[in-house]
Amino acid sequence: MAVLISTDADFSSKISENSKVIVKYYADWCGNCKLISPKYRRLSDDERFKDVVFLDVNAEENEAARKVANVDNLPFFAVFQNGQFLSGKAASKEEAIINLLEGLK
Repeated sequence: MAVLISTDADFSSKISENSKVIVKYYADWCGNCKLISPKYRRLSDDERFKDVVFLDVNAEENEAARKVANVDNLPFFAVFQNGQFLSGKAASKEEAIINLLEGLK
């Protein structure tokens, strides 16, 4: 599955219409955000996570989406289940993303 871009305009509907969602919050100037992007895309194609929707949100341009997950550092990853925020973590390691994904039931 591809990584989908989300904005404040469609964020609420994307997390509520899909039972399992992971969001990568990033900024264009963030070096670690750029470095983790290929790994994040690869995880979106991983068979283990085929039922998870992967979203990208520019944290600087989408304040409402950023506040839902209490983003405090970038890159920041958050998981949502049935429209509800479960957990989030500022991380630049693939293992941290996998741990969040495995927390989705």
